[in-house]
Amino acid sequence: MITLRSLVFVLWLYLSMALFAVGLSPALLGPHAMAMGVVRGWARFVLFGLRRIAGVRVELRGLEHRPAGAALVAAKHQGMLDVVALLAVLPDACFVLKKELMPVPFFGWFAWKTRMIAVDRSGHAKALKGMAQQARARLAEARQIVIFPEGTRTAPGQPGDYKPGVAAIYRDLDGPCWPVATNSGVCWPAHGVRRTPGVVVFEFLPPIPTGLKRAEFMARLEADIEAASTRLLSAP
Repeated sequence: MITLRSLVFVLWLYLSMALFAVGLSPALLGPHAMAMGVVRGWARFVLFGLRRIAGVRVELRGLEHRPAGAALVAAKHQGMLDVVALLAVLPDACFVLKKELMPVPFFGWFAWKTRMIAVDRSGHAKALKGMAQQARARLAEARQIVIFPEGTRTAPGQPGDYKPGVAAIYRDLDGPCWPVATNSGVCWPAHGVRRTPGVVVFEFLPPIPTGLKRAEFMARLEADIEAASTRLLSAP
């Protein structure tokens, strides 16, 4: 039964992409707020189907720490649900994503229109500089910059390999960083179609204050996210 429900949800997911991309494509010609509304609407549509079809409920914790204006958000990354949930819950999320995703239908079209931050990961120092420049511009628009500091998805319980990109943004933007922990990979793994019924938690942690040295910031960020994410794996 779980396999069948998972397959039905995957069909729901991809049909929703086509529905929103084609049916609401005129939003690409409108202002930013209109296109962002489509993206957030799609994310909520997916979460509705995830709960009703696959039996996976998303719970938000630590909302007193959720940023409302310009902010740097660093989140644990275990699967696609991390993107969907944060799109749905943040007022105007701007994701740091790999440049290779930009040509993808629907995703790429709206990522371009909503001015997500595309990074060429092979560009090294040049890519970091460009990422920081884009981040400054997006923060000037009072948006929430969302970065997955591990750079790729990791399995639940597996320690992440935290990349320096988040420290570059933190240093250049001279502001706090809001960490987010999750156990999303338990119900929606990085690979495969199986969605295991249960509760996925996204927890906004207290912000890391501005002004820390790079090594201190990276150690604090990793410790906070990993400890909270590990705790969520065993929490009821």
